[in-house]
Amino acid sequence: MPIVVQKYGGSSVADVERLGRVADKVVATRRAGNDVVVVVSAMGKTTDELLALARQVDENPPRRELDMLLTTGERVSMALLSMAIQKRGEAAISFTGSQSGIITNDRHFDARIIEVRPHRIEDELARGRIVIIAGYQGMSYRREITTLGRGGSDTTAVAMAAALNATRAEIYSDVDGVYSADPRVVSDAHHLPTLSYDEMQEMAVAGAKVLNATAVEYAKRAKIIIHARSTFGGDRETVVFDVPSEKLSVTGQKRLARFTITGDDGCAQRALNAAEQASIEAQDFEALGSASSFLVATGLVPDWQKARQSIVEAARADVQVEEKLGAVSLIGSALSRSAGAMAQALVTIRDAGIMPLRTTSSPLRMSWLVRESDVDTAVQALHSALVR
Repeated sequence: MPIVVQKYGGSSVADVERLGRVADKVVATRRAGNDVVVVVSAMGKTTDELLALARQVDENPPRRELDMLLTTGERVSMALLSMAIQKRGEAAISFTGSQSGIITNDRHFDARIIEVRPHRIEDELARGRIVIIAGYQGMSYRREITTLGRGGSDTTAVAMAAALNATRAEIYSDVDGVYSADPRVVSDAHHLPTLSYDEMQEMAVAGAKVLNATAVEYAKRAKIIIHARSTFGGDRETVVFDVPSEKLSVTGQKRLARFTITGDDGCAQRALNAAEQASIEAQDFEALGSASSFLVATGLVPDWQKARQSIVEAARADVQVEEKLGAVSLIGSALSRSAGAMAQALVTIRDAGIMPLRTTSSPLRMSWLVRESDVDTAVQALHSALVR
């Protein structure tokens, strides 16, 4: 039978009633003649609640212990969903990330998958069982429990789909796909029925939250078609594959910080090395004369104050750190054919009373660094002026 991998986000399994409705969907997929592997996130806001609990104990909690704590959330979801499916008359079994054969590097809180050994999954599918996997987690080559970063359940699903040669990966959440902007910010945002891998990855990197950027990277590499759907809301979806959409979209990203280092190249390199050692991804590095700068997404750093201090001290130079920044990005394959898009976008942002701190561009994305408080206004202005 063809293998279908489904992923259900935290809002989809937020309580027992919703979890039961997910079980109904999974059973229906199985009875339609498919082998089914299901990846689940923690229920509702469980991960945020566990993070808050950790910070009550230590404002900068050790990342290894965070991984041990946070992975419990998905274990609750997987076990309950397996019980619900079995109650509905189908055989099911649940596995943690490590039991599923998800092997990662040795980073905590934002590990990357280096190999998937799905032997136990394949054995259970051969026995006719539905397999439920805890998303967001794996085991390092040192046999340490690791987590894959925010949105890591998407990565679990796509990596498992690739390892199993699945026909598709279905990513279910509380929205019916991807929009030209966040509908919570732009009320008339357009639904995008299709996107290319590259377009979707640029959107995810720039702040769109429907799909995880690393998951899209895996999908592109393995040619896994992604279907982004609403768990309980109709038939509309966004399909991510090789064909560009020819549409523009706008994304906003908040909670950024900019490090500006005045000194020789060695100062900047030491700062970047310290960021790497703290498992922080530096973005948009720029060298201007005797100064260098890069951005950090502080919302993805659980021990931000500690990490910030280690970067500043490592540089051994004059370091300025600006916080409460954000970015707004215009994304789409159509940008490469629109010579005036950059100029029009910059005029639009300035007409909205916003002075960008920095501008960057690539074939699929134009981005402007702004104050965090200006992000939503900039997104609304750009969408109104440029997105059709």
